[in-house]
Amino acid sequence: MTKRDLVIRISQETGLIQQDVFNVLQKTLDHIIESLARDENVEFRNFGVFEVRVRKSRIGRNPNKPSHVVTIPTRKVVKFKMGRIMKAKVMKPVE
Repeated sequence: MTKRDLVIRISQETGLIQQDVFNVLQKTLDHIIESLARDENVEFRNFGVFEVRVRKSRIGRNPNKPSHVVTIPTRKVVKFKMGRIMKAKVMKPVE
């Protein structure tokens, strides 16, 4: 599902104009990004939590040239942890 698909679906279900839905969705995403950039967690109950974590520097190697060692620097990454309801719906056994 793309952002455009989501906008169309919400617009059809609510009767709102697609441009209005797009603006609200884009503002929501902008605020989530801003919060993560400030190292704040973003939590949506029963959906999940976005957390900023620091990944330590480590040594990397090119499989084609194992003698060539590259240091991968410390960096921030965003981790997502599923909420209870999402986990129940997504993690059900495959039939």
